[in-house]
Amino acid sequence: MYSSERNVQMLLSLLKAHKIKKMVLSPGSANASFVASAQYDGEFELYSSVDERSAAYIACGLAEESQEPVVICCTGATASRNYMPGLTEAYYRKLPLIAITATRPIAWLGQNRDQLIDRTVIPNDIAVKSVHLPVIENEHDEWECNLKINDALLELQRNGGGPVHINLTTSYSLDFSVSKLPEERVIQRVVLGSELPKLSNGNIAIFVGAHSAWNERLKATVESFCEQYNAFVFYDQTSNYTGKYGIPCGIFDIAGFPNLKIDLLIHLGNISASWPALAKEIWRVNSDGEIRDTYQHLTKVFEMQEEEFFKAYCEHHKTGQTTQYERWHAVYNSRIETLQSCNNDMAFSSLWIAQNMHKKMPKNSIIHFGILNSLRCWNCFEVDHSIRTYSNTGGFGIDGGVSSLIGASFVSSDKIYYGIFGDLAFFYDMNSLGNRHITSNVRILVANNGLGGEFKNSLGNVQKAGLGDSANEYISAYGHYGEKSPELLKHYAQDLGFQYLSAIDKQSFLTAMKEFTTTEHKEKPMFFEVFIDEHEDVSALDLIQNLSDFSESDQNVIEKTKKIAKSILGRNGVKIIQKVVRKND
Repeated sequence: MYSSERNVQMLLSLLKAHKIKKMVLSPGSANASFVASAQYDGEFELYSSVDERSAAYIACGLAEESQEPVVICCTGATASRNYMPGLTEAYYRKLPLIAITATRPIAWLGQNRDQLIDRTVIPNDIAVKSVHLPVIENEHDEWECNLKINDALLELQRNGGGPVHINLTTSYSLDFSVSKLPEERVIQRVVLGSELPKLSNGNIAIFVGAHSAWNERLKATVESFCEQYNAFVFYDQTSNYTGKYGIPCGIFDIAGFPNLKIDLLIHLGNISASWPALAKEIWRVNSDGEIRDTYQHLTKVFEMQEEEFFKAYCEHHKTGQTTQYERWHAVYNSRIETLQSCNNDMAFSSLWIAQNMHKKMPKNSIIHFGILNSLRCWNCFEVDHSIRTYSNTGGFGIDGGVSSLIGASFVSSDKIYYGIFGDLAFFYDMNSLGNRHITSNVRILVANNGLGGEFKNSLGNVQKAGLGDSANEYISAYGHYGEKSPELLKHYAQDLGFQYLSAIDKQSFLTAMKEFTTTEHKEKPMFFEVFIDEHEDVSALDLIQNLSDFSESDQNVIEKTKKIAKSILGRNGVKIIQKVVRKND
């Protein structure tokens, strides 16, 4: 029957799903699990060739004449080297060959193990895509193999097509006890002009990651789509989405998503700091057409402009309604109201700053955020739709945020360019403040808690490098850059020609904020340093994470949340929960 090796089962299952049946097979032991399983299946069209050099050329002729993809499969050692002349031929003629080369675990490379050669790097002109499949030991391995196989097989026909290479690790299992191949997730690529797949009859949402400014045509087309298919848009501050069916997703990232199900999520944009609600199925729409399985539920990639995608689906008649948007927006509003009701008791923190400042930002201004905590906190709130927002989420490192802000500020001297950064991200890029081209349209806020708090908190999806105060020694950058010196950045900013503002508590912040957010253009650029306590910074996020949605009366949930709040904030935590309960009652 079929081999017990899961990567072999998955590869055969996906070959069948992608309608690939022709194979030219060469003898060997490393590829025996694959070959014996293909032989048992009975649906593949199999041919044998002892000489791998000849096998690859046989496959070239077979693929050209049949106009179908052809698999070639060989054992380890030097057998695969003999594929190179035929694969070179296929590459330049754009013939769809799939070269499956069996291998022992690549960790053994260079350890004097027999019949093991390095195929991790291949010549540029023998394959348009090369992937390595590990032995499957866990769910992550399953996802990795599924993704890589789909990605490789889709490249056979893309941009004119060509050969692909799949390096298949074998455990030399002699267990052939599997009677049925598993059904595997199939990823498809859809191009403009091809038949469009049917949309889900269930709940549909759109998620927008980092995205350039939207033109009015695209925004209008997305709004029409939402109306026709009862959809809505999740977005974060880097999305630049300003349509009427948008819901900021940051507060859901932290507090969790309610029991409202999404069947299909349409993914736009690029790398994001947000993690949208998981859906049964995800479609990616991007003109690059690349397989980007960020949330591990990808089934289709639409290689087309976003406007073309939504316009094509809007041509299909659908009854218009917006109940999904209304339901999700009601949950969002409930959580924001809960936060606002806690405003006086919430710790002086990055989250409190974002909550009290987001509505004060001047219209038509531009905001650049530091990654992670600055962006995370502001992602909870909706800024005015005339404001464009950015963050360096491409490389997703702390360096360069201030420089990117300054570079952007050169474009429009009549606009105000804001930067919101944590102290560690700022200090990493502080030399950019000495740039002689900076003008009065730049305003920078630095939330200074004396370290990289990201490395110490316990939020669900963040990268945690250390736990508690033990992280202060070498992980969280504690003790560097003046240890929250009240003079260091003040003198630095003033000596470079900036107007300097500072705050140490809520009242001093609100006073300075009026100056910082004024719509009046000033003579000097501004620098606003806000000193906050690292523990209070984290406690505010913990509050969101643990507050439940009180849309339904549930005394057990209330009592449990009281206990959580007390453990986080002490007596103030209980006061906050009591306020929320009274408000919702």
